[in-house]
Amino acid sequence: MSCARSLWLEPSGLLFGCQAADAVRAGDALPLAGGGGAAFALLRELGVGGAFVRAVEAPAAWSEVLDRLTARPPLAGLPGGMLVMGILNVTPDSFSDGGRTDPEAAIGAGRGLVAAGAGLVDVGGESTRPGGVAVTPADEIARVLPVVSRLAAEGVCVSVDTRHAATMAAVLEAGATVINDVSALADPGAAEIVAQAQAPVVLMHMRGTPQTMDAHAAYGDVMAEVLDELDAAIGRAVAAGVGRERIIVDPGIGFAKTAEHNLVLLRGLPALANLGCRVLLGVSRKGFVGAATGQARADRRAVGSIVAALPGLAFGDVILRVHDVAQTVEALRMWSALHGVVEGVIGPQGIGKFGK
Repeated sequence: MSCARSLWLEPSGLLFGCQAADAVRAGDALPLAGGGGAAFALLRELGVGGAFVRAVEAPAAWSEVLDRLTARPPLAGLPGGMLVMGILNVTPDSFSDGGRTDPEAAIGAGRGLVAAGAGLVDVGGESTRPGGVAVTPADEIARVLPVVSRLAAEGVCVSVDTRHAATMAAVLEAGATVINDVSALADPGAAEIVAQAQAPVVLMHMRGTPQTMDAHAAYGDVMAEVLDELDAAIGRAVAAGVGRERIIVDPGIGFAKTAEHNLVLLRGLPALANLGCRVLLGVSRKGFVGAATGQARADRRAVGSIVAALPGLAFGDVILRVHDVAQTVEALRMWSALHGVVEGVIGPQGIGKFGK
């Protein structure tokens, strides 16, 4: 499956913190969109295989795309800076932490995620793991609504992981802030519901459904095709009335991708800046992490998951969707101290500056 070829650019030669600022001031690099103090010194056309050029000497024909790579407006409806999104599955069959179906236990777990430093709690009532069993919107609503209502009433910023329009309507009415949709608003009426609520929405890249996606993991150029297909999803959402300033994009690591596809996407992650939207990255405990580290148990993949998430830190406003919140926040503080980056992570006490 391939869309008409678009011009996508590949930023490379990344610098961070003080080095990035010095290189930009000296005219040797350009800032990477996201406001986190990253810059790129080299650039080439994605998928062509040509030589890198100095980013500051990019051809004039690239100027429109280059504008998106270097700056974009902040996302409406969420604070800036790096955000840690804690995963709260209220399901019997999620691949890593299924079995939490009691609302009171789930509410307590959500509070624990916030206490550990999560700025968002992502509540899910349907497992979207490969081959996961689909649930009806009614069942999904019954699972998540008590949790969403209580956490939202307590002031928690709640995201809901759903691909069903009926569930979106119910949870937004109950106080959810963000919709996180693995199908990129494919359900009829979903885009209109999100547009009317003026809610931030995550559009994830996936082919097929969770039940069929593994059969669609065939690409000529995985990065270019993911960009093409996410760009098309953005266009459909905007046409339905969703403000572009409320759209977050997710490359869909592990969804209709092989382990090698996942690694290619992570190596080239800064190219997502071509889309002009904030980025969410979800790699936590996934199978490719286990394959690379030799860790068969998903709940023991925290270290590998944190390392796999590091490419996302090219974006100073990245949203990291994780199971292991406390460990991730600790790693972000250390990474930030090393690079002299002062962007914050949103936690229960507001913005906590890394390294402080």
